[in-house]
Amino acid sequence: MARLLLVDDEIKLARMLADGLEIDGHQVTVTSRVREGLSRLAEQPFDVVVTDLRLPDGDGTEVLAAARQLGGGAPDVVIMTGYATTAGAVELMKAGASDFLIKPFSLEEFRLRIRRIAEKRALADRARQLERRLAEHEGAAAVVARSDHMRRVMEQLDQVAVTDATVLFLGESGTGKSLLARAVHERSARAARPLVEVHCGALPEALLESELFGHERGAFTGAHEARAGHLDAARGGTLFLDEIGEVSLPVQVKLLRFLQDQKYVRLGSTQVRTADVRVVAATNRDLAAAIKEGRFREDLFYRLSVFPIEVPPLRARPEDVPLLAGRFFERRGEDLGRLGPGVLEALCRYPWPGNVRELENVLQRLCIVAGARLIEASLLPAAITDARSAPRLGELLVPGFNFDAFERDLIHDAIAKAGGNKAQAARLLGITRRRLYSRLKALDERSEEGDED
Repeated sequence: MARLLLVDDEIKLARMLADGLEIDGHQVTVTSRVREGLSRLAEQPFDVVVTDLRLPDGDGTEVLAAARQLGGGAPDVVIMTGYATTAGAVELMKAGASDFLIKPFSLEEFRLRIRRIAEKRALADRARQLERRLAEHEGAAAVVARSDHMRRVMEQLDQVAVTDATVLFLGESGTGKSLLARAVHERSARAARPLVEVHCGALPEALLESELFGHERGAFTGAHEARAGHLDAARGGTLFLDEIGEVSLPVQVKLLRFLQDQKYVRLGSTQVRTADVRVVAATNRDLAAAIKEGRFREDLFYRLSVFPIEVPPLRARPEDVPLLAGRFFERRGEDLGRLGPGVLEALCRYPWPGNVRELENVLQRLCIVAGARLIEASLLPAAITDARSAPRLGELLVPGFNFDAFERDLIHDAIAKAGGNKAQAARLLGITRRRLYSRLKALDERSEEGDED
């Protein structure tokens, strides 16, 4: 039922209590010292901690304080003592203890207290899981997989979600990488545990390190008290690192160590901690180029990209635009009937440099401008109405058409539009960077063969 840590130097009593808890189906870890208890707390997650108040090497309040610092994954703490006072009990409850037992007590009373705490936690966990699933159900509506591109993405996601492998989502801003990261968590065995999201690009280096790993009191100016980090909060669950390409080199080193052995150290501390956390990351950066420029560690890249998934831009899957628009209106209690003649066709033609996020923003603006009226094509932004549709095959296939020249022009136009960035050009074309280089090489070889002829 629950994972318990029992800290008591009275060996016979501790063994009796552990036996009673194990009969009820709980998993029990027994230690006899404060230091051992703190070490166990740092290494693995517990639902309930039961500790004696007076121990040979310290005080049970130290265990209580360490447990409370674990953030979202903090266990309930039960204090046992033979030296009880009403004032002392009140102070312990104020400090965060969930219950207080005065020795001697009966085994049945002890089991009943723990059973109630475990059942209360289980109900709270189920409620949180239901809330997450309801939120994800609404969000999952935006994951449209009608196009072949997105179907492949979802197939890959289903394959990796059931494992504990690290996932790296690659793709332009606004393609829905964060939504897909949540889907990985929700479809994994960790779904009932926390999903903690960190937007790396929004935090300065010093703050990011503290937010990820936590800090001790006095670790830096303004650190007036110890604080758990996101790794502590994500214990047993998933840590999503968005915009991983923005992380500084010093923080990359610490992330690499955690990915290697699940160990980390808080700022201002020397104590090595362990956390069972799955890492999912995302970036819109070209990490291969960042590695060449010395801005991203190659060893960290390999640790992150155990299972890379390329998320295609919206322009590479225009057949998904009607579905995405339909889901947007569905959330508003409406349907595509709100769109007047020609509006949906214009939306499908537009290349959407801002991807799904831009589409949703445009639809929201159209609803505001139109009010209760039908959304007419005249309300569309000029950039969308001016977008030219791609030429039809029948218009291209005329005498004198040269496929190699067409492909070469298309690739060079994409590279020019991307400012010379071949990775960005590949994304504009809806292909991988490797395939872009392969096509350029093949075209150059054919051109040389033509010169020889």
